[in-house]
Amino acid sequence: MLPLLLTSGEPAGIGIDLCIQIAQLGLQTPFVVMADPTLLLQRAHRLGLPLDIHYYEAGDDFPVVGKSELAVWPIPLRDKVIAGELNPANSDYVLEMIERATYACLDGLAAGMVTAPVQKSIINEAGVAFSGHTEFLQELCAVQKVVMMLACPDLRVALATTHLPLRQVPDAITAELLTEVIRILHQDLIIKFGITAPRILVTGLNPHAGEGGYLGSEEIEIINPTLAKLRLEGINLSDALPADTLFTPQNLANADAVLAMYHDQGLPVLKAKGFGEAVNITLGLPIIRTSVDHGTALSLAGTGKADAGSLLAALKMAAQMAGLTT
Repeated sequence: MLPLLLTSGEPAGIGIDLCIQIAQLGLQTPFVVMADPTLLLQRAHRLGLPLDIHYYEAGDDFPVVGKSELAVWPIPLRDKVIAGELNPANSDYVLEMIERATYACLDGLAAGMVTAPVQKSIINEAGVAFSGHTEFLQELCAVQKVVMMLACPDLRVALATTHLPLRQVPDAITAELLTEVIRILHQDLIIKFGITAPRILVTGLNPHAGEGGYLGSEEIEIINPTLAKLRLEGINLSDALPADTLFTPQNLANADAVLAMYHDQGLPVLKAKGFGEAVNITLGLPIIRTSVDHGTALSLAGTGKADAGSLLAALKMAAQMAGLTT
């Protein structure tokens, strides 16, 4: 049985803490934490939690792992770690975990990958242009386009654009972009989530979805014509809907996913509804990848106050997508 690979993220953040907390649960799901073993043991001691480590590398037989134990693929830190204090010297360590996990999945040596949060700013400070896991995985997997989707119980929200300054969003909303994103969303809802005929609601870009052109013309000129063409391919799509009323229970009852035009249009609603149990899924990849819905929470690192709910949900969703025991 192939395991999931769990990259532990920014070493000064809560990713390490969450891995240790999840170890206490004795999950049936086979997963391997990618981290520096010494860091794991030091943080476990600080948290006052028991932890035993079973060493593992891609291709090994998965060991028997019990409660308070972790299978660990050892990745060495580049420099010392102080909980809550960023160190650019360890940016290579963070990227190595992601790269190794991705290539192991591509080589058929892992069932999928789950990622703990990273600190984008410190990776860029180290001299590496990095806008996020989603774009980095797109490059590693050599695919033309990926789609970010977050999911919590009763709601899935995909994004037409991701980590883009707001003033650049209107220019980015093109027929070509929407066509790529919607085809990927439709296909992966079928393949990875088992939804036979997905129903997708689409937000407009402007307030009131443009109010018939009085508050913006993108809906009339770009979004709705593109949706009409895609319906001819058999994709079940709404017209562009006002975002302020799209997310009502009555509308969501008839949807399998929502496509929002930009990051802070769709995700505040989802996180208000399911923060702490929401999961970030990258669609369009040839591998399974899920992640948490939160950041590194540096102020909570090493305090024992971090909540492992989102990482646990990400593990469970990846396991379900891969057909593993949860």
